[in-house]
Amino acid sequence: MATLLIHTGGTIGMAQTPDGFAPRDGVVEDAVAALVASGKVTGEVEVLRLDPLIDSALATAQDWARIAQTIHQHRGRFDGFVVTHGTDTLAYTAAALCLALPGLAQPVIVTGAMRPLTVADTDGTANLIDALAAARTAPAGVWVQFGGKRLHGGRVRKAHSQALDAFTAAPTDREPRVTAPDPQLSPLRPQEVALLTVTPGFSAALLDHAATTCDGIVLRCFGAGTVPDSPALRAALGKAQGKGVPVVAVSQCAEGGMQIGTYAAGKALRDSGVVDGGQMTAEAAFVKIHLALSCFAQFDAQHAYLAADQCGEMAD
Repeated sequence: MATLLIHTGGTIGMAQTPDGFAPRDGVVEDAVAALVASGKVTGEVEVLRLDPLIDSALATAQDWARIAQTIHQHRGRFDGFVVTHGTDTLAYTAAALCLALPGLAQPVIVTGAMRPLTVADTDGTANLIDALAAARTAPAGVWVQFGGKRLHGGRVRKAHSQALDAFTAAPTDREPRVTAPDPQLSPLRPQEVALLTVTPGFSAALLDHAATTCDGIVLRCFGAGTVPDSPALRAALGKAQGKGVPVVAVSQCAEGGMQIGTYAAGKALRDSGVVDGGQMTAEAAFVKIHLALSCFAQFDAQHAYLAADQCGEMAD
C-alpha cells in the first residue's frame, strides 16, 4: 500500500537556530526514510514538500485549498494520505479538508508535533509512526492523529498549548462521515468571516460592524444558545439577514453544543434566521462559512448548506 505524506510546515520539521526553532529542509524526509528503513513504518511512503511551507499562524483559506487540491490530484495513486502541519491552526485545516473532500475514498491523517523531530524528546516520531499506520488502516475520512489519539478531523480542537496530548474532540469516538464516493473537490476561496464571542455586556455595535463589513459571521454564544438580547442586537442580526450575511451560532462550551430556542434569551437568534451550529466547533463553523460562500451564490443555498451536517461536524 502506498501513502503520500504531504509536509506543509510546522514545528515537526524545524531545527534549532541562533534565533530559535525554524524550518529546515529534509527533516521530515529523513525521519520518514529512517522509520521505513528500521521497519517501524511499513509500505511505500512518498514525501511531498509544499513550496512554500506554511507557517500555521499565517495559514489562510488559500493554503487549505492548496492542501486539498494536492490530495485531490494524487487520489488515484495513493491508498492514504498524511498531512504534517503546525499545531496552532491544525484544527482549522483538518476541518477544511473534511468539508472540501466530502467523498474521498481514502483516509487523510493530519498530524504534527509539539517538539521538533530534531530534538531528543520529540513527540514527532511517535506521531509520524501512528499517522502512517492510520493512513493504511483507518476508514475513509479526515482524521487527526496526535498524542496517541485518532480524532474526527471536523470536530477536533487544540485544547492545550504545551502538552504533547494537545488535541481533543467531543465525543472522542465519533468517526468522520463520508458521502457516497465522489471525487469532487469543493471550491474554497478566501472570505471575510468574523468570529465574535458573546460576553456579559456584549456590544451589539461589534455585530453590526461585522454585518456591515464581513461576508459571514460565527457567533460564539453562551451555553446552549443564549445571548444578551436587546433591540440593538436584534437590529444587527436583522441587518446581517437583510444583507445576505450568514450567521452561524456555536456554543462557547467544549461539550454539549447548541440548541437554539431552549431559552427565551436565545429567541433573537431563532427569529433572525441564525444557523444553529449544533455540535460544531468554532473552527469548523469558521471554515464551513468559507465553503458555503465559495460554493453557493444565493443566501438560501448557503443557509441550507450551513444548517446541514456535511461530514459529521454537527451531529451528536
